[in-house]
Amino acid sequence: MDEPVFVIHGVGNRDPQAFTATVEALQATVGRTLVPVYWGDLGADDRYIDLALPPRSAGLRDTPETVDAPSKMLLAALLSETEGPVPGDLPAPLRDAVRHGLDPSHNSGLRDGRNTPVADQVLATLAEEWPTTHWLSLADDPSLLSETGKAIAHAVTETQEPEDSWAGLRGAAPVDGSLRSLIRRRLADLDRVAGAAMGVVVGRMNHSLRHRLGPGATRFLGDVLVYQRHREQIHARVWEQIAAVDPELGRHPDHPVPLVAHSLGGVIAVDMATAQEPLWTSSLLTFGSQPAYFHLCDPRGGQLSPYTGHEPVVLPNSLARWTNLWQPLDVLGFAASHVFRLADGTYPVDIPLPHTATAGLWTHSAYWNLPELASAISDAMHHQHRDPDKRQL
Repeated sequence: MDEPVFVIHGVGNRDPQAFTATVEALQATVGRTLVPVYWGDLGADDRYIDLALPPRSAGLRDTPETVDAPSKMLLAALLSETEGPVPGDLPAPLRDAVRHGLDPSHNSGLRDGRNTPVADQVLATLAEEWPTTHWLSLADDPSLLSETGKAIAHAVTETQEPEDSWAGLRGAAPVDGSLRSLIRRRLADLDRVAGAAMGVVVGRMNHSLRHRLGPGATRFLGDVLVYQRHREQIHARVWEQIAAVDPELGRHPDHPVPLVAHSLGGVIAVDMATAQEPLWTSSLLTFGSQPAYFHLCDPRGGQLSPYTGHEPVVLPNSLARWTNLWQPLDVLGFAASHVFRLADGTYPVDIPLPHTATAGLWTHSAYWNLPELASAISDAMHHQHRDPDKRQL
């Protein structure tokens, strides 16, 4: 039997058989003996957490008029990575689409040029009305803005009006009330359509976040709370399962153990490896884990000093190597190399993994099925020299 690698699961795991099957599947890919370390029965009682979740319909609004400022700010953040448009300043895709739609060379439906609305005057009117929209003024998606501009141009050119209805647009004459009213009505119609579409998207997102991410986040918080209160009991369980393989493992510097740990399991592993009576660890691989985050919020104790804001916290030599994986959409995964430094002067190696589209929004458990995890385990368990200043992010 080769040197066993002990795998500690994270939060929300209440099925030891399923966890064992997951580790066995990973073992077949890694080609190393992996030993599951199960502690989930000591975690939070999450059987009734749904009772604490608000109803699915709570907080959803039916019309743009009832959306408050914080909700509009949230939608703006969802719709755009940049600041919203400046009031009175039309976005370029909207402006270009209106000009294109009112250009006779591009639109055979335009009436005789003598009665064609002048694009500049239509745009001037549109710029005055644009800040009054609830939804469109938050958007910066080029396709949405372009289609809005096309619809405005189409409404202006296709609406049947008396022959002299555009007389006020000739030369530098002011825009007459009929055109202003038309643009205002069409813009309001389009804004309602955009609001309805956004409402559907946000409603579905609210449902997904509440009922897909909510239970997972609640289990995470529940297990964290239980771990803080019953840390010694959970550590004893880990010691017990390691000792079942070899009572000497982890007890002395000459019998260190290699560990793989997910989520809160990584916090457990680091806490044990840095305790006053440590679990001697030859190599640690964490994924989707929070040791650095927790230590910054509340110093973990043991042999760890608090982070002072100047230099990384030096880890004891009972934690020899550390590789840390994280995914971009895993809100529970954190980097380690800026907070900690190993005793030999090297840093934990932070490795970002590519996001898997099929994982959706809840990526915290997606690591187990990624081929990168098996490769990282194989690499991390080999004793390789690293540049003391090397950090991978």
